[in-house]
Amino acid sequence: MSLLNVLARAAALGAASGGRSTAGLTAVTLTSRARDPWPARYLAGPVSKVSAVLSAGGEAVADKLPGAPPRTAPAGLAPRVAFGAAAAAIATRRGGTKDPQVVGGAAALAAALSVAAAFAGTKVRGIAAERFGADLPGALAEDGLVGTLAWWGSRR
Repeated sequence: MSLLNVLARAAALGAASGGRSTAGLTAVTLTSRARDPWPARYLAGPVSKVSAVLSAGGEAVADKLPGAPPRTAPAGLAPRVAFGAAAAAIATRRGGTKDPQVVGGAAALAAALSVAAAFAGTKVRGIAAERFGADLPGALAEDGLVGTLAWWGSRR
């Protein structure tokens, strides 16, 4: 895989994780296979896949509740950064890249974009809520974008 492709996928996984903290890692988990290099091999098991889907579903529902904590607070940003970086590193290794500088660079890029996407998502959802009178349309549109980015970043 070319360096540009590695970085583009890492950026997509990071941005997806900025929107929904579990999105990037869930997508990587669902596309991992038993013959992949570690740690993707570990994620290929049925327990990992079911856990990832349940976590992502729970987050998607909880995000739409009025009491959901802000994603831009430290408690909301920390998992986005960690999961985005992990998803990018695992996907990069799974794609055949063993160079630690490339894997680390992909993880760092994903971490940075997860923060940027968290702040951008908050801003855009606020604008959508003002325009539509409710948060749900913006939240659903964000879900679609996040899913697309996660799928593209984790595809084989």
